[in-house]
Amino acid sequence: MKMSTFRATRRLALVLATLSFASPLSAQQTSAQQTAAPAPQQAAAPTQAQAAPPQAVPAPAQAPASPAAMPSAASAPQTIAAPGDGESKLLKSTATGLHELSPWTMFMNADIIVKAVMIGLAFASLVTWTVFIAKTIELTVAQGKLRRALARVGEARSLAEAQFSLGAKGSVLSSFINAAMREGRLSAGISSDSGIKERAASSFAEIVRAEARRIRIGMGLLATIGATSPFVGLFGTVWGIMNSFIGISKSQTTNLAVVAPGIAEALLATAIGLVAAIPAVIIYNHFSRVTKGYLELVNRASGAAARLLSRDLDRTHGSVPGSARAAAE
Repeated sequence: MKMSTFRATRRLALVLATLSFASPLSAQQTSAQQTAAPAPQQAAAPTQAQAAPPQAVPAPAQAPASPAAMPSAASAPQTIAAPGDGESKLLKSTATGLHELSPWTMFMNADIIVKAVMIGLAFASLVTWTVFIAKTIELTVAQGKLRRALARVGEARSLAEAQFSLGAKGSVLSSFINAAMREGRLSAGISSDSGIKERAASSFAEIVRAEARRIRIGMGLLATIGATSPFVGLFGTVWGIMNSFIGISKSQTTNLAVVAPGIAEALLATAIGLVAAIPAVIIYNHFSRVTKGYLELVNRASGAAARLLSRDLDRTHGSVPGSARAAAE
């Protein structure tokens, strides 16, 4: 009798233990079904809970939820630090954009008016260096040719001999000698030497003026570029700064990163204007000195031709009295 009672008591304890372990599992399954169920099923959940009170105990289901909330709280500082990372990336991109402000990039991003100014100034600079190279070659060749011609004519006794020594090589001295011989030929039969010399001097002056105009070709262009390029560059700068201020008013910000590219593009126009103007002024002054020296050589050639003409006239008129005296005897 006692053994049967002990066995019944042990079975009852096992059943109660099984029910106590099964109730948390059923509560967790019930909470999972409530979470995954749509709205109509959630509305019906309280009725089922009222029908089965032992399974509606929420305490075991809430216990594992508290550890899951801790990682989200720990991840909160990472979410707060995210804007700081974005700001650092923005600063890095802005710094990279500032480093990329090369002259070509500024030219490509400039306004159409500023671009036109830069292209015009670059073309003016190209013209300046082209004139420099061309005039250097021209003046060097002309000076060397005229010096060699003066050396050949220095020992000549007449215009015909000087013309023969020069040959067919064209130089300004050949033009002087040809003009003197033409005037002597046209004045044949005229005994006034002073009139022939005066007319020859007039022809020489025309040749000198023509040579001065020829040798100064291109120097007026240099003077124009040197005088106007800074002001053209300043116009581009004013236009670019005006566009920068318009951009500030549209963006409604005074951040330097907004206005800096436009100001840099505007200042690039002034820099190109100075690059075009400074060499033009220096080259113009250099050619003014070289041209002055060349024109002095031209005046020397004019004097040499005038002396040869005077010798020919004196020799011609000096032989006339001698021949008349011989005829009289």
